[in-house]
Amino acid sequence: MDGAARIGDRRRDEPVKVSAEYEGIPGDIARGRELARLFLARVRAAQGARVSERAVEVVQLVVSELLTNACKYAPGPSTVDLELAEDRVEVTVWDSEPVLPVPHPADPDRVGRHGLEIVMAVCQSFEVHREPVGKRMRAAVRLVDDLQGATALGCSA
Repeated sequence: MDGAARIGDRRRDEPVKVSAEYEGIPGDIARGRELARLFLARVRAAQGARVSERAVEVVQLVVSELLTNACKYAPGPSTVDLELAEDRVEVTVWDSEPVLPVPHPADPDRVGRHGLEIVMAVCQSFEVHREPVGKRMRAAVRLVDDLQGATALGCSA
């Protein structure tokens, strides 16, 4: 978590980023959510960036869902990268499984396997790329949702 600890000392042209490696063991998902929460708290404090409570919750949810899939379906380690990019946080999860995830059609009767649907519904964007080893999933979450931004500007919904 060195990257997050140095956010306040960074030069303006350096990315605000943190990375962590996971082994696919119990507790990884909780550690991933905590990584996201602490990263966004540091972004707020060190950068003075506006980060809505909804964004904090959504980023933790996205990390949780993507890391759960990595732990469940990919053999071996995985990584989580969080990076501040203008008005959003980019969440990237790499795992060693080369098979790309496919969202299932909406089915309220299906138990489980809704993670990708959830991620795609709450994110600004979502993409998956094959890597030489495994795949990389990237989701972008706005720091301030549109309704909060409109309210802050004196607009009403």
